[in-house]
Amino acid sequence: MARGKDIDGSMSVPTFYGKELRWKREAAGLSLEAFLEGSFYGKTYLSDIEHGERRMPIDLARHADRVLDTDGFFERRCEDVRRARRAGHPAYFEKVLEAEKYALAIEEWCPTLLPGLLQTPAYARAVILAGLPLSSDAEVEEKVSGRTARAALFEADHHTPEYWVIMHESLLTQPLLEAPDMAVQLDHIGKLADRRRITPQIVPWKQRAYPLMAASIMIMTFPDAPPLVYTEASYSGVTVDDPALVERYRKAYDRLRAVALSPDTSLAMIKSAAEDYRNGKQSDRLQ
Repeated sequence: MARGKDIDGSMSVPTFYGKELRWKREAAGLSLEAFLEGSFYGKTYLSDIEHGERRMPIDLARHADRVLDTDGFFERRCEDVRRARRAGHPAYFEKVLEAEKYALAIEEWCPTLLPGLLQTPAYARAVILAGLPLSSDAEVEEKVSGRTARAALFEADHHTPEYWVIMHESLLTQPLLEAPDMAVQLDHIGKLADRRRITPQIVPWKQRAYPLMAASIMIMTFPDAPPLVYTEASYSGVTVDDPALVERYRKAYDRLRAVALSPDTSLAMIKSAAEDYRNGKQSDRLQ
């Protein structure tokens, strides 16, 4: 059987693990299709695992151990890979880290904090220290790096999902950082919008009751899988895949979008707020 292009297993724990899986599979003379017989996974999924791009589900690890007679090696190493892939993130966020890389669209509602995908290092650092004030500098920087690395989704050489974010006006007018850093943070959002990488909307102060007032959510849709909803609190997060509940969140998000300001008006508001922070003219509420 022909061998594929070599994988650099030194790059990370996931690539080391994936390279070992492919070496064992090819040594056994098995194609991707033959290896997967009796499992519920496709060859693209397996190829992504072998290249360190996806985590291996525990049931597939057990399947590998049975087919390759590896005495539980892949099942035992699953958690090592899971920890490596979520470096800088809590365990409950692991599924989101993988899912957002394969999403066709990501839609977020952020009432209390700017979303992690849009945070500058300074903003991320402030949020992390507020929630985990006893963390060491090394721990904080690992989390900051993990959070800002997610923004690779918006780079030109990366698969870019359609990203739609709705934020409350208070995130512009009640600064989390000193004025110069807030200007940088809002400029960053404005530049992403100008590059057509994101579509922002603002729910204004004057809007009284509106859907999803008590929750921040992320809705992810995929080309080959059902949609997911992720909701988060300070120290926990939940991924929702129940179709009926996902549909309720979907409808609520659409109603929220309807009461928010238009993308053009919202972007102008974001840029105006950045300019005000730059010039020391910020007010309590933007008009």
